[in-house]
Amino acid sequence: MKTAIDIFSGAGGLSIGAEMAGIQIHTAIENNKHAAETFKHNHPSTKVICNDITKVKSKELPKNPFILFGGPPCQGFSISNTKTRNTDNKNNSLFFEFIRLVDETKPKWFVFENVEGFTSFNNGKVLKELESKFNSLGYKVEHKVLTASDYGVPQNRNRFFMVGNNQGITYDFPEKAQKRVTVKQAISDLPKLTNGDNIDKLPYKKGRCSNYAKLMRTNSKESSQNHLSRNREYVIERYKHISIGENWKAIPPELMENYSNTSNCHSGIYRRLHPEKPSVVIANYRKNMLIHPYQNRGLSIREAARIQSFPDDFIFKGSLSHIQQQIGNAVPPLLAKAIFDKIIKVDNEYKK
Repeated sequence: MKTAIDIFSGAGGLSIGAEMAGIQIHTAIENNKHAAETFKHNHPSTKVICNDITKVKSKELPKNPFILFGGPPCQGFSISNTKTRNTDNKNNSLFFEFIRLVDETKPKWFVFENVEGFTSFNNGKVLKELESKFNSLGYKVEHKVLTASDYGVPQNRNRFFMVGNNQGITYDFPEKAQKRVTVKQAISDLPKLTNGDNIDKLPYKKGRCSNYAKLMRTNSKESSQNHLSRNREYVIERYKHISIGENWKAIPPELMENYSNTSNCHSGIYRRLHPEKPSVVIANYRKNMLIHPYQNRGLSIREAARIQSFPDDFIFKGSLSHIQQQIGNAVPPLLAKAIFDKIIKVDNEYKK
């Protein structure tokens, strides 16, 4: 059995993708108690360590696992932190914790995940330093920015990945999928909801559904966690003015008077999702006020999870706001699966 350690695990997007590829998650490390609770619920056989990673010792982890993966919070890659390497600086230390645990557990493979902009931190010096560190530990590395919608995820989300191994194997990133999955294909079979609904179980809509929806529904007979934030009436009124694909600029100025300066509004605010395209990034979709393609409301937990490619039997724990953040922070499982599938393929070929 191919075993894994997931560090900075969050709710477990990378781990779901790894499990889809046939990897067993031995241990996960996550400091946020709500995300750790979500992880434990969905991976009952996994050892979940809810603690500051700087306090986790390698003796608590399996030695020589098949793979170690995770995405350190990106605050640790500021110019000053990288220059000083001050381990008293918590954000900076998280960067080196990944390196430390690779060094101490010596996995055959690792996957380091981060924001798209990772490649340009400190004019690329951080990336070069990371490569150098792993090379010195005996790892051959490859890196690339991937777009989730190229790998079956109904979302245009770019993430940086570095893949390394200590066998001298050259890793080529997976080929792109032939067709992209749209928002309509992703969520049109989910139940109709109204502003503020908080309904745990509802039947799927009757009729045909997309292959993507069938995949998400594999282990589920109904839609769960149909919960969404209750927006105030003036917010719903704003939604009514926004057509498919439009954002806050479509809202009449008199309805935006509580904004002191609308020129500071981000283009992603008040965006109505386009049903015939992959979604914009599902970050914290409540704060961004992302709008359902056809209904004048925000997205439910299950709709956002679908757009991130979490299967319908995946259950999130914590308050609604904590769950919304967990979903937004996650690596899309189907994107992760594509990476892990390719790792297993090249690893098996190397053994022959």
